[in-house]
Amino acid sequence: MSARPAGSARLVLATHNAHKVGELRAILAPVVAGLDPADVVGAADVGAEPPVEDGVTFAANALLKARALARATGLPAVADDSGLCVDVLGGAPGIFSARWAGAHGDDAANLALLLAQLADVPDEHRGAGFTCAAALVTPDGFEHVEIGVLRGRLARSPRGEGGFGYDPVLVPDEQPARAAGRLLTCAELTPEEKNAISHRGTAFRALAPTIAARL
Repeated sequence: MSARPAGSARLVLATHNAHKVGELRAILAPVVAGLDPADVVGAADVGAEPPVEDGVTFAANALLKARALARATGLPAVADDSGLCVDVLGGAPGIFSARWAGAHGDDAANLALLLAQLADVPDEHRGAGFTCAAALVTPDGFEHVEIGVLRGRLARSPRGEGGFGYDPVLVPDEQPARAAGRLLTCAELTPEEKNAISHRGTAFRALAPTIAARL
């Protein structure tokens, strides 16, 4: 994988999603003195292409992406991998969450298949959680991974217009005060409410001090 020079950047994130880059900047700002937004860039900013994700765990896939990016850019690189783990399915879909129904990224098909598979599972056995592995790899070979988990239960039908993927069916155990007894799915939370408890936010906040120490 080849990439363009990263200019004045100090850290590159393995994503082509500008929103995720902005989220990482916001997480790092309180712990990295003098951090400028231009210091943190995404893979698209340096022309980097993603590697094949053939790891068998979230951590392995996150490390694969971070290693490839650090090698291509010569910069400290951060990557994450995440998915939904359902208790009665032995942790599946897990690393296959994005392609559970066959086609990568078909959220509607993935959700429909999952709900069909769990149609006869009683409410007390519908425990599940989102898991995220966030990895930092530096050009000198340093590697560190943090794991974030958001536990909850699966609703029987999708609710909410926010979020993406399986957000409309996971009812997190931690609910905002405004829920007032009505259990909300992740897709019914505001972005701020979701980020405060999300698996991804938890993993990146845990990784932030290590990133700060390496910049």
